[in-house]
Amino acid sequence: MTDNKILEKAKIWLDGNYDEETKAAIRKMMAEDEKELTESFYRDLEFGTGGLRGIMGVGSNRMNKYTVGAATQGLANYLKKCFGEKSLKVAIAHDSRLNSRHFAEITAAVLSANGIHCYLFENLRPTPELSFAVRFLNCNAGIVVTASHNPKEYNGYKVYWEDGGQLVPPHDKNIIAEVNRISSVDEIKWEKIDENIEIIGENVDKIYLEKILSLSLHPEAVKRHKDMPIVYTPLHGTGITLVPRALKQLGFENVIVCAEQAEPDGNFPTVASPNPEEKSAMELALKLADKVNAGLVLATDPDADRMGIAVRGTDGKLQLFTGNMTASLLVYYILSEWSEKESLTDKFIVKTIVTTEMISDIAKDYGVLCEDVLTGFKYIAEQIRKYEGKKEFLVGGEESYGTLVGDFVRDKDAVSACCMIAELAAVLADSGKSLYELLLELYKKYGVYKTELVSVTKKGQDGAKEIADMMVRFRENPPKELGGSKVVKIKDIQKQIITDCQTGATEALPLPKSNVLQFFTADGDKITVRPSGTEPKIKFYFEVKAPLKNIGSYQETLNTLTDKVKRISSYLLTSNF
Repeated sequence: MTDNKILEKAKIWLDGNYDEETKAAIRKMMAEDEKELTESFYRDLEFGTGGLRGIMGVGSNRMNKYTVGAATQGLANYLKKCFGEKSLKVAIAHDSRLNSRHFAEITAAVLSANGIHCYLFENLRPTPELSFAVRFLNCNAGIVVTASHNPKEYNGYKVYWEDGGQLVPPHDKNIIAEVNRISSVDEIKWEKIDENIEIIGENVDKIYLEKILSLSLHPEAVKRHKDMPIVYTPLHGTGITLVPRALKQLGFENVIVCAEQAEPDGNFPTVASPNPEEKSAMELALKLADKVNAGLVLATDPDADRMGIAVRGTDGKLQLFTGNMTASLLVYYILSEWSEKESLTDKFIVKTIVTTEMISDIAKDYGVLCEDVLTGFKYIAEQIRKYEGKKEFLVGGEESYGTLVGDFVRDKDAVSACCMIAELAAVLADSGKSLYELLLELYKKYGVYKTELVSVTKKGQDGAKEIADMMVRFRENPPKELGGSKVVKIKDIQKQIITDCQTGATEALPLPKSNVLQFFTADGDKITVRPSGTEPKIKFYFEVKAPLKNIGSYQETLNTLTDKVKRISSYLLTSNF
């Protein structure tokens, strides 16, 4: 029996100013599918700190024209409060997902009806280009319709502020409040004003690509290795619009696109999940690379902000790199090259707190400031804005396959990342080395870092309490030893304090409050614990470290660290300390 509150909400839609197709779908659910009716109406799809994300369909808890319209109206109302009624401008882009163009056009229509000038991309474009366009076109905000690498049933709506970065406080919470004030579909202005919508495309592409080309540090190396085979897959996403073009513009003439995954398609027909973090999504590209004897494979997710790579190991087989590995290589390349040209004292880099500490070690080695921020690339963008005019941002990264070189984009950028990692491969080829061999050299210098994410799902109300109780236990009775190594430092980001476990001394932690704990050991290990903000999960980010005696002992060292992660994971999940 369907809950009366759900029936009442569905009836509001049946009686309201919703289109007949929507009403017909609701009637069908009421007659034939109570479960789907419940899922579609048991709550309102939340406008979170970044925007909307949800399954597409009819109802208040689904991504559809009405939930997108309400979000856009709330954003329009907030923009007027912040900037006044006149000369407001917003850039809009979308990815290859089902209904993405439809939602982008609805967004433009509602904004235009509110007297806001919209720059709407002519067709799909990478998310980082939208971030670039916000600043290039002097917009007050930007919107990209995407659900990143979620399954095909999902779509989303991300909002960017005038600096080209995703929303951060106070704007995130303030916009949420405005969206929540939209109580009726009748409050949404739907009537499009054509003169307020300007179609953009090549004019922005050209400048964006020129900016990427300006990042090049060794164009002569690319020229020498222009025929180096590079396999690229966009995983049916937006990367196809600019990644091959950017690589060619840089000078690479042998970019081989994975044909089966080249066509933008929101059904993602060749993959279970369009996520370059997953080996299964890379399989077709890996097979192609073996066929053409390519030493570098590049992949981007549907909105082309995340990049995955594979390179040949010393055994000749293709090896997938983690986001931490790739980010470390790029940071090393940028810092080593810049240090030869000029002082790094007025430069800085940024990483998130769950990203490998190897980046901090590299930065320390080169005497450059490395800022740690909360998880989420929006906090990296926030640091760029903080130091604007004071220090120059060089590179930033996060463990979840996102990197950014230069500051003309304010979000992770797989287009420029593909170019820079390919250029590094060409530079290394001059001395007969590979990206894999460079990584081993860095491990020899800084130690081997083994990273792993373990997510534990606890569903329902009882699960939520269990997760909360686990965080209380970790705070009140923290582990004294992990993996045979003493815990020497604890960062409690909720309490904003750092505790020295040997002396008991504490110091302030200059990060915004967040329910996160980090344990650091004498061996240089880092274990981070945090509940997910969007799913019924508690996440454990493991990073364990050991010196590498020689390159030949890498696999043995890695195996030892893998066992250590298993032991620490089991201990944290089963012990009371």
